[in-house]
Amino acid sequence: MSKKKNEEEIKEEVVAESMDDIKTEEAPCENKEEAKADERDEKISSLEEKLEEKEKEVNELKDKLIRNQADTENYKKRLIKEKEEAVKYANTALIKDLLGPLDDFSRALEAAKNSDNVEAIREGVSMIEDRIYTLLKTNWGLEIIDEANVPFNPNEHEACMMEVSDDAKEETVQLILQKGYKVNGRVVRSAKVKVLKSAD
Repeated sequence: MSKKKNEEEIKEEVVAESMDDIKTEEAPCENKEEAKADERDEKISSLEEKLEEKEKEVNELKDKLIRNQADTENYKKRLIKEKEEAVKYANTALIKDLLGPLDDFSRALEAAKNSDNVEAIREGVSMIEDRIYTLLKTNWGLEIIDEANVPFNPNEHEACMMEVSDDAKEETVQLILQKGYKVNGRVVRSAKVKVLKSAD
């Protein structure tokens, strides 16, 4: 009986020791799992923070883009308005230059009412005309196309009449019917002319 007891006690002791060993082995495993879980949680937390930062950056960039687009649109609108204003008031300086001669015309007409001196009136009007041409030539680059006996130039002349002559070697402007004008070298109105043409 005592021998059996001893065997049973020994078995119990062996089992108890084995259980202790198993518990000792399981403890590090549990600690490892907990450590891995903690590490995973830290990574997730870190990624969430980075994601939040990136979302913040994206929102800031979106706001900046919207502001830039608004600035661009405002700039375009301002340019269009400035262009419209420039076109609208482009001739202001020209009109200012012509106001003086217009005043002269008004005075000449007023003087003509009380004068029978046609020659004086003619001279006054001629002076006003000269003043206008001088202003336009000096300030605006006006050139007059009114020269006769020069080769016909289709870029500057409009042939309204034609005369054939045996003496003509080339098409020549014989007579100016209406003056033409250039502004800074560019024709704004061709001169209407009578052209002398060779019979050949």
